Order: sequence, then structure tokens, then C-alpha cells
Amino acid sequence: SSGINAEYGDIYVDEMDRSVHDSLCAVKRVIESKAVVPGGGCVEAALSIYLENFATSLGSREQLAIAEFAQAMLVIPKTLVVNAAKDSTELVAKLRAFHNASQTIEAKKGFKWIGLDLENGKCRDNKEAGVLEPAMSKIKSLKFATEAAITILRIDDMIKIYQPSKEDPNSYANAVREGRL
Repeated sequence: SSGINAEYGDIYVDEMDRSVHDSLCAVKRVIESKAVVPGGGCVEAALSIYLENFATSLGSREQLAIAEFAQAMLVIPKTLVVNAAKDSTELVAKLRAFHNASQTIEAKKGFKWIGLDLENGKCRDNKEAGVLEPAMSKIKSLKFATEAAITILRIDDMIKIYQPSKEDPNSYANAVREGRL
């Protein structure tokens, strides 16, 4: 039994070491970027609303790609809520409503800081609550996501452009037309 306790103690110490390391890396990123943004899905929800509104201003098929990217931005808040064992549909809808109001109603501009409070299962001002993330990390993750989406769209366009002819050269109709029958 003492072997099990020693092994458990080592695992516990290793986990504490990883947690301290992660915390120090987060502090390092904040110091390097010299800026923070509110956490708890705030940035993703705000960007989602902004992109949806922008997409509706376009009249081309690009509108569809931008609208889908806007929906993809909500994966982070939805995942946060699900991992906290809360109702993701309700909380993310409330979060979107706050950010829509902040972008469309002048008197509600302060709602731009609203993010998820997963301990209490509601939305709150995460800037005031001190739930912040390094801006540099957020910008990098958004750039990577954007680059990945663009790459997928380019590959999809190439596949559509270079589709081989569906007509079979050995078909009966081609054989008759070419005088082979």
C-alpha cells in the first residue's frame, strides 16, 4: 500500500508542476503582449456577431463562408459551457444576445466585456471579474483558425475546378459517335 501512495504522490506532484508551469507561461505571454482581453468566450462571441452582421452585407457566395466561420467561433464558448456541465444552448444564446446589443445599441456598449461565468451558470462582466486572457494568444489562435479555414476553402475550390470529365470515353454513345460501332 505504501507503493501505491508513493506513486500517487508522484503523480500529484507532477500535476502541480505542470499547473505552475502553465500559469507562469500565461503570465509570460501577458507580459510579452502587454495586453489582455476578457475571457470566458467573450472575444469569440463578439467576433461571431460581428462576422454574421458583416456576412449579411455581402451579396456573393463569400457570405456563406463568412457566416459559417462566424458559427465556428462559437465552438469555444459552447465547449466551455459543456465542460462545466451547464446548458450550452441557453448560456451561449444569452452571451450572443449581450454581444449583439453591445454592437447595435449605443447605450449598451459596455456589454462588450460580457463573458461566461461558469461557476454560477450565467453571463457576467469578465473584465470586472478579472477573467482575462493574453491578447497575443487569442490573436495567434484566431490567425491559425482563419488560415486553416482559408486553406480548406482553397483545397475545395481546387477540387471543384479540376474535376475530371464524367463522360466515359468508352461509352456506347461515344463509340457510335466516333464510328467505332
